Amino acid sequence: MGGLSIWHWLVVGVIVMLLFGKGRFSDLMGDVAKGIKSFEKGMAEEDEPAQPAPPRPAARLQQQPPVDPNPDPKLQPMQDDRPHN
Repeated sequence: MGGLSIWHWLVVGVIVMLLFGKGRFSDLMGDVAKGIKSFEKGMAEEDEPAQPAPPRPAARLQQQPPVDPNPDPKLQPMQDDRPHN
């Protein structure tokens, strides 16, 4: 009595077909098949050796001299005035 008989599976199948309809169910299975094919294609492309990327030109900021963070020697960082617990 614990197992599901063929009648149980038929009832489940009929309910699924009523909920999703024939068109939606076939569309869903088609989308699953496309996803599997895309996954397999991606795995096959991963096996091929990767071409080394051409070197990128240096960014313009790297070509400029560094800026002095504090040009005015009189400026000091702000003091922490929060009360200490």
